[in-house]
Amino acid sequence: MNSPVSAMRRLDSIGMTRASSGNCSVRVRGGFLVTPSGIAVEELSEELLVEMSLEGEVVAIPKEVQKGMSVKPSSEWRFHRDIYAMRPEVNAVVHSHSPFATTIACLNLDVPPFHYMIAVAGGDSIRCAPYELFGTQELSNAAIAALEGRKACLLQNHGMIAIGSSLQDALRVAIETESLCEQYWRVIQVGKPHLLTSEEMGRVLEKFKSYGAESPQLDS
Repeated sequence: MNSPVSAMRRLDSIGMTRASSGNCSVRVRGGFLVTPSGIAVEELSEELLVEMSLEGEVVAIPKEVQKGMSVKPSSEWRFHRDIYAMRPEVNAVVHSHSPFATTIACLNLDVPPFHYMIAVAGGDSIRCAPYELFGTQELSNAAIAALEGRKACLLQNHGMIAIGSSLQDALRVAIETESLCEQYWRVIQVGKPHLLTSEEMGRVLEKFKSYGAESPQLDS
């Protein structure tokens, strides 16, 4: 699983993306490869990926496009670029409008430590970035702030972002974030959840320093 196209197909197969929503990228030397704007998953191909520099310039774009489609980088390329520029440990970015993460984001809620697996996202909560217009530098700035010290965040009235050391890692974080948002949504229908303390989450986070190497691999 090292292709944004494969990642998008994986997200589509488990109901985390629909039609042309969402986007994925991977770091390459000097920049990143990102999925194109407005093209449905079933029409994606490796040839339609757009290469961009960390200066936000298009390096390579398909000259011949299929079925008359106009190919341009995802409208959200700015937060992909800014994440790679500011987080050297990150090599992949996944953005999804998945149902439960988007539901919680539309409620403008952070996801608190109601479950120890919150640690998958790198801290004791999953923050929700304030609403900004899609495709703007303001949205990227809000996302970067919400991702500080984290591997995932929600975007108010929008969706979620997950990052990782590899595309496999970013997908794992995205899928777990969606699962946690579903669980949290269910819990708050019933009542107020019991939250783990900072001390309890600190112990979980310490244990998670070796968790990744022990976790099962996702199917590609």
